[in-house]
Amino acid sequence: MKTNNQRSYPVFVHDRLQVLGHPFFHVYLIRGKNASALIEMGVSATADTVVGQLAALNVRPDYLIISHPHGDHINGLPALRQAFPAARVVAGAGATEFLSHPRTGPSLVHDDRYMTAFLKDQGIANSRPPLTTGPLLGDDTLIEKDGDIIDLGGLTLEFIVAKGHAPGNLAVHIPQLRTLMVSDSLGFYFMRHRFFPIYFTGYANYLETIDHLESLRPHIVAPAHQTIFQGSDAGRAFDLARWEAESMKKRILKHTGDDDSIIQEIYEDFYGDELLLYPRENIIGCCRLLLRRSREA
Repeated sequence: MKTNNQRSYPVFVHDRLQVLGHPFFHVYLIRGKNASALIEMGVSATADTVVGQLAALNVRPDYLIISHPHGDHINGLPALRQAFPAARVVAGAGATEFLSHPRTGPSLVHDDRYMTAFLKDQGIANSRPPLTTGPLLGDDTLIEKDGDIIDLGGLTLEFIVAKGHAPGNLAVHIPQLRTLMVSDSLGFYFMRHRFFPIYFTGYANYLETIDHLESLRPHIVAPAHQTIFQGSDAGRAFDLARWEAESMKKRILKHTGDDDSIIQEIYEDFYGDELLLYPRENIIGCCRLLLRRSREA
């Protein structure tokens, strides 16, 4: 499977906002008058690509912002922190605890190895080897809370605790650009124009987050994968994300089969296209979490 998104990267959305990386992993560069920030860390196989793109733009970021501590959003941190040792690492409350769990590190390493091989098959990975140990946050990491702000000079990053998907999940609002960096808070977007709903920590919180983010009325909605929603498409992104989550919950609760048959059915429906980036057992685990959270709701 080759990605069908052929746009060239970096993508210049605005003179202050560029999309680095490639379609599978968006890393957003925000440039204020006094400082700059990267939002999303990607994986180890994208880090050198991002470093090269930043060099071409003559930018050394002042902040490295982790949207949440899942492997496809944090595994690029060690390489980016090595490239930019003066940059301040930013994460949400809950990320440190999640990363310190004894099962998290081996899981992140396993996924990074898989995603490196996948991207090499796509012809878009760099030569950096995959991780051998899971990334951790240092004592100097800036932990942002809901409503906290970083001033870049003419642009402010307003942090939103976006519950429902992952521990320590942050969305970032840039009001001056009418832009909202949502990461996976709306789900995982496919280029076949649908979201895989991923309410891993709570269904009700997931929908509340979608409603809150929509209330900000952004002109640009920026997920971590595949696409950017702009203009009228930005509003439709929230409608689609909400519909997919509600449909998934109804589908699970109305299903008359046993748990394994429900999980297998959801897995077979969604595991394809860009989602092949992740190991099979990872997606089955996601389906199992959706089953549990739907019943809890």
